[in-house]
Amino acid sequence: MLSKLLKRKPATIPDAVPAAVLHLSGPALDQALAALQAGAADYGGIERLLDALAAKAEYFKSQLSDGAAEHLGEPGLYDLAAFMPSVRRHIGRAVAEHGIGHLRTALTALFENSGNPHGIDDRLAAFVQAFPSGRKHRWVRDLAAEALHFTAPGIYPLMTRWIWDAHADSGVLREIWHGAPRRLAVPDDFQTHLNLQAELVGYVIDRGFASDPEFGVDLLCAQVYAGYVGSQGSSYLKTDFSGPSDEFQYTLRMLGLDAADLGGGRTKVKMAGQGRHRFSSLLEGGL
Repeated sequence: MLSKLLKRKPATIPDAVPAAVLHLSGPALDQALAALQAGAADYGGIERLLDALAAKAEYFKSQLSDGAAEHLGEPGLYDLAAFMPSVRRHIGRAVAEHGIGHLRTALTALFENSGNPHGIDDRLAAFVQAFPSGRKHRWVRDLAAEALHFTAPGIYPLMTRWIWDAHADSGVLREIWHGAPRRLAVPDDFQTHLNLQAELVGYVIDRGFASDPEFGVDLLCAQVYAGYVGSQGSSYLKTDFSGPSDEFQYTLRMLGLDAADLGGGRTKVKMAGQGRHRFSSLLEGGL
């Protein structure tokens, strides 16, 4: 569990485009918020979890922002992956197959002019296309999405597959949609995620999380999808989110807040034939 407390800054989320209309369910959101508040009570409360996400973001910025991605080494990449639940099982094999240079080049291109979200859909697509396609590499999109969001949470919403995956017609957006249409005719692009973020920011601000609403949205979304994961027995879910003894650990796991719960600095990052990664000296004491 992350522990360092950081001073948080107000969100500067870009304006949403009104034309992209989302039909969200107030009762579904209220139920998720109540579950989040109840579950967080055993972990120091929601404020402590917000601090943990702020610490995660600060670390991501230090490793990826302002040209830092160009110099990212294997230990640093594995440290970052420890906080990305759908990435940490695959990143060791990816480095073994493609080399750290390939990962570094792809990340550097992704972060080119990252302060401006214009063209981000193309940059995301290029990042994904830098790796083999297919089911075994679906995590690549999540790597890019988490890297962008946690280096610039005020610019980039969390665009992971579990937030919304139009191809699979699954994710948080479906779980909080009003009614149950056969299929959501909603594109999986930056604008959709931006509008979802904007609506949920308004929701969490109205409920008292004005100091750090973008991370409040992350927690709420994690709780929504954790509820879905906990109700399913699907093997593809259990692969990345294997069942914990405490169901609220699903919520923590969705956001990588279980990164170092194995003791001794050992993470859940699987190395190619070498067991599990231990945090580098930079993170020996955690964040």
